[in-house]
Amino acid sequence: MSIPKTYNPRETEDKWYSYWLDKKFFRSVPDEREPYTIVIPPPNVTGVLHMGHMLNNTIQDVLIRRARMQGKNACWIPGTDHASIATEAKVVAMLKEKGIEKKDVSREEFLKFAYEWKDKYGGIILKQLEKLGASCDWDRTRFTMEEDLSEAVIDTFIHLYKKGWIYRGIRMVNWDPKGKTAVSDEEVIRKEVNQKLYYIRYEVKHQATDSKSYLTIATTRPETIMADTAICINPNDTRFNHLKGKSVFIPLINREIPVIEDEYVDMEFGTGCLKVTPAHDLNDYELGVKHKLQVIDILNDDGTLNENAQILVGEDRFTARKMISKMLEEAGSLEKVEDYKSQIGFSERTDAAIEPKLSMQWFCKMSEMSEPALNYVLNGEVKLIPEKFINTYKHWMENVKDWCISRQLWWGQRIPAWYNLKGEWVVARTREEAVLEFNNQFPESDSHDIRQDDDVVDTWFSSWLWPISVFDGFKDPDNADINYYYPTNDLVTAPEILFFWVARMIMAGHEFRGKAPFKNVYLTGIVRDKQGRKMSKSLGNSPDPIDLIERYGADGVRVGMLLCSPAGNDLMFDESYCEQGRNFANKVWNAFRLVKGWEVDESLPNTNQQAINWFDSAFNQAILEIEENYRQYRLSDSLMGIYKLVWDDFCAWYLEMIKPVYQQPIDSKTYHVTIEYFERILKLLHPFMPFLTEELWHDDLFVERQELDCCIVAPYPVAGKVNTTLLNDIDLVKLVVSEIRNIRNAKQISPKEALPLSIRVNSSIKYDDYLSIIFKLANISSSQFVKEPVSGASAFMAGKDEFFISLENNIDVDSERDRLGKEIDYQNGFLRSVEAKLSNERFIQNAKEEVVENERRKKEDALSKLKILEAALKSLSDL
Repeated sequence: MSIPKTYNPRETEDKWYSYWLDKKFFRSVPDEREPYTIVIPPPNVTGVLHMGHMLNNTIQDVLIRRARMQGKNACWIPGTDHASIATEAKVVAMLKEKGIEKKDVSREEFLKFAYEWKDKYGGIILKQLEKLGASCDWDRTRFTMEEDLSEAVIDTFIHLYKKGWIYRGIRMVNWDPKGKTAVSDEEVIRKEVNQKLYYIRYEVKHQATDSKSYLTIATTRPETIMADTAICINPNDTRFNHLKGKSVFIPLINREIPVIEDEYVDMEFGTGCLKVTPAHDLNDYELGVKHKLQVIDILNDDGTLNENAQILVGEDRFTARKMISKMLEEAGSLEKVEDYKSQIGFSERTDAAIEPKLSMQWFCKMSEMSEPALNYVLNGEVKLIPEKFINTYKHWMENVKDWCISRQLWWGQRIPAWYNLKGEWVVARTREEAVLEFNNQFPESDSHDIRQDDDVVDTWFSSWLWPISVFDGFKDPDNADINYYYPTNDLVTAPEILFFWVARMIMAGHEFRGKAPFKNVYLTGIVRDKQGRKMSKSLGNSPDPIDLIERYGADGVRVGMLLCSPAGNDLMFDESYCEQGRNFANKVWNAFRLVKGWEVDESLPNTNQQAINWFDSAFNQAILEIEENYRQYRLSDSLMGIYKLVWDDFCAWYLEMIKPVYQQPIDSKTYHVTIEYFERILKLLHPFMPFLTEELWHDDLFVERQELDCCIVAPYPVAGKVNTTLLNDIDLVKLVVSEIRNIRNAKQISPKEALPLSIRVNSSIKYDDYLSIIFKLANISSSQFVKEPVSGASAFMAGKDEFFISLENNIDVDSERDRLGKEIDYQNGFLRSVEAKLSNERFIQNAKEEVVENERRKKEDALSKLKILEAALKSLSDL
């Protein structure tokens, strides 16, 4: 069939993706082959494809496609996470647009709306992954809120509760006033913000006869002074000895609070005194527990002030901050205000400023589970790639805190706890089981009027079960899928969820299967723009991935992403990389068109055996390097190895070596070998560029393909023998050709003008074997081997060998003499630096023998080159 002049991704991507789906190439069921399994980090059901997803899923697809071609049973499990906070926020916003408030509907009605929203919008991101070429087993798509997975969450909760690892209690938590729910430490984003430091005067209580005195406190949160229950000073701070045992009055509300002493106080910060607000600061809470202080909570769940504040009741906390500043100033209690920068926590999902809040919540003990999860990484059973993250992981796991697993939401798995009118509770799967538990645990209580806990579990409490639950490992712990696919092979994810997803999955895997859920964790970097800024919608610096695919093709974008993605380091993305990816696709396409356009003459002899032998070795050498980079998860380096093999070795050199003269035929042997090489290249390229390779694979240039004979399942290339001598020789030949071309350019000699070549051989290379290549690529008219430099010729060196191009009247003697002089100066300078090293006794004594020997070889090479250059210069002087 004829092949279009240019590659059109739009015409091929949908065609081949549909074909792969129709022929079930992505489908995986247990069989006798070695399994290779990846579970997708489930994107939020609210999500759309962003650049981070593009990078993450391209890497996963490359690994899956390569494994599939290696004959493994490749299984990539897709799915989505129900994302409690984010989805509930979306549904609440949708209801508001309809004039409905969440508080005005029942839980059942709200969940009905939530499922309607999920069914309408929840699959967008998975469809977008298809555009990227993701070869997931879509028949296995899972959702963290589907019935079986939800049952696994409930069973896990009950299991851990019975072990004593889940408990209920009042603790200080991160409160999201916008989402009106507790969030974990890992869901809090720390940002540096510009604030104010308010210096507030508290009146010290004295005897009636004493004159008034004041104590000044510096705080960034004047709106919480009504919740103060003490002032704390450092007992070692002599400035405040007169305040020991005293008390002060809170401005505006005039409530008396004690002055306490604790070395926790930083004497250098602010005024050296600390206001203690146990209800609204974690450290203050711990001070309050230590000193048995009263706890006064002045904030409602939505961040407004409640009746305990006495003033500004109902005002938002930030509005109250501005108002109370004015009130303090008017009362003469505000000494000064300074600009101040500090770190503030924000909710990852709603971007609301986090409020520390005492709250009754459910917690999961981490200390019992963290040690085995740490050991898996430290003993290498789970490898973190790159290894630099091991120390971060170790620090987290050794300083782990109990996990607040309850969320004050409706969208999610409801906590299986039941309460009676007395506030007593039991944990049970159903109401019926709860009644039995009440009768067993509290026989004197009325078990008929009971209610289930309104809260749901943290989203991560379902996703930490993901590698087990996607294979129904809780529903049937001994089913064929879980026994075959678990543990999985590679997990590709972001470092920021290393603790609260990766570590917890390892904990769950150990607890419920006795094995870690994966062998390797590839941690990607952050996608940043070329200025180093993290890509985000708010900055407007993040392109739409689907738009990029439309413009550059999926293969171009995949290559562009991975060209600039070093393992574990941030990716400095620039759209020009996608353009480079598209250009690479066009390069392959045009090379294919070139080969396809050749005519074959069966009677012609093969004159290209050296070129064929060389490329065979170059291909095998490249595979060895590419596979080593794969082994170390340096996918960008693997891609770059393929890129150089195709663009440089195959297109720029091999095809030029063997292509016939314009409108002349090629011999049959060279033609068929070249087609074979092209087929091997397509297989090597396929994991990175699946659409282009599949399109070319089915061209009639190759043998007629059967229905299932597709590139997606073609055997992945393996390395054969490498002739290193041949590779080194051809490197010199390429240098000779390049130097001759440089001479042409410098002298402005037409490429069509054949030139005579003289060679003075000082090495062991047999140039007779390669003259046909040099003649063809450099357009040489004749050659001769000489014993002495050729006078009046333009000379250059390749390795130790000398080459002379006789240019007759084309040579500029003065210019050539100047060039040789500069080269001699360079070699003399290089020689001096090497001799300085070799004359240094410390270097000779301390350096490894091979390093010293290498320097000696450098000296010999420099001396040899100088001798040749000086002879060439002398020959010019004789003209």
